[in-house]
Amino acid sequence: MAENAVLQAIRDDLAFLDDWDDRYRYLIDLGRAMPPLPEDAYTDAHKVQGCASQVWLTMARSADSSTLDIRGDSDALIVKGLVALVIAMFNGRAIRDIATFDAQAFFGEIGLKDHLTAQRSNGLASMVARIKAEAAKG
Repeated sequence: MAENAVLQAIRDDLAFLDDWDDRYRYLIDLGRAMPPLPEDAYTDAHKVQGCASQVWLTMARSADSSTLDIRGDSDALIVKGLVALVIAMFNGRAIRDIATFDAQAFFGEIGLKDHLTAQRSNGLASMVARIKAEAAKG
């Protein structure tokens, strides 16, 4: 499975930053850079359950159903950055590859697993599970 360039750039940028305060600021900046969701996306149907903060994800299959177009938002700055990270992991990735991508291994690789509260870790896992479930739909 090919690594997407955006995810590799995030990995490289985080590796360059030694201090976790700087890494959190980087994640917040990723969230701020996301395009806004349309107002009609802020519904319970798009809300991710299991997140302490409010998180919304919208997903649409490409015309040939080979990839997902994923957009998202959150009402909390750091969580919005985590949404941006998850989107970078899965947006535009082949549907068949979404199920096999080991998000937890990636979070461990960049040190994120050791620097999140249990609530944020659970919310991150809920976002990944929601995307994988959407990809698994036939």
